[in-house]
Amino acid sequence: MKRFWKMYRVEQKIFFRSPDVILFNLAMPLVTLILITVIAGNKAAADSGLTYLQSAYVSLSTVGICCSAFMSIPIVIVEYRSQGVLRRMYCSPCSPARLLACDTLCSGVMAVLSTLILTAAAVTVFGYRMAGNVLIYMGVWLLTMISMFSIGLMVASLCRTTKSMNVATSLLYFPMLLFSGATIPAEVFPSGLRAVSGWMPLGVGIRLLKSVSVGCYNDVILPVVTLTAIAVICGTVAIRTFRWE
Repeated sequence: MKRFWKMYRVEQKIFFRSPDVILFNLAMPLVTLILITVIAGNKAAADSGLTYLQSAYVSLSTVGICCSAFMSIPIVIVEYRSQGVLRRMYCSPCSPARLLACDTLCSGVMAVLSTLILTAAAVTVFGYRMAGNVLIYMGVWLLTMISMFSIGLMVASLCRTTKSMNVATSLLYFPMLLFSGATIPAEVFPSGLRAVSGWMPLGVGIRLLKSVSVGCYNDVILPVVTLTAIAVICGTVAIRTFRWE
């Protein structure tokens, strides 16, 4: 366990020294929340029953998950594999599985920090208050993170080269970031694009989080089952197709 935490501290320092991680995981959600709230914070977000502040907070709390799942995890794992790091560690006392666990934990920590910074700003500066149960919201947020991370791990397992990984992560990250409702509230989308966002894995999580945030628990079973199924299926594929080299 001591070796694990020592390796984790090293990997976490590398994450904090990455300007891309700081910019997209931590800074972008906060800046977007400020802009949306200043422009239309207390106005009703279409027919959703939410204000733009309420909608934007929930949506942007998933940006850290999106960045970590579809960029950080696949990039780190595939680069370690292509550079031969995992192959060399496989024959050493330092297990490569421990390294992968550390990197996944680091990505989770960055997603949590992103949401904590966003929450602090929304509550203290803009007076945001959640109508729903906070503990249930945290549980759904965690389920969404696990589900999205399983997709990222599956991509990392299936992509054998850095080039294929860059293509796969771009095709996942940018549509998920822009069209799932993570950065732009889905309430302002045209009806067709709104339907598309609802079918995206991250869009399912965002809709579920919005329902829970206002205390509406009537239609949560199907999204919970969907996210759980994604986590199980993608996690199983990731484990069975993973290669050290």
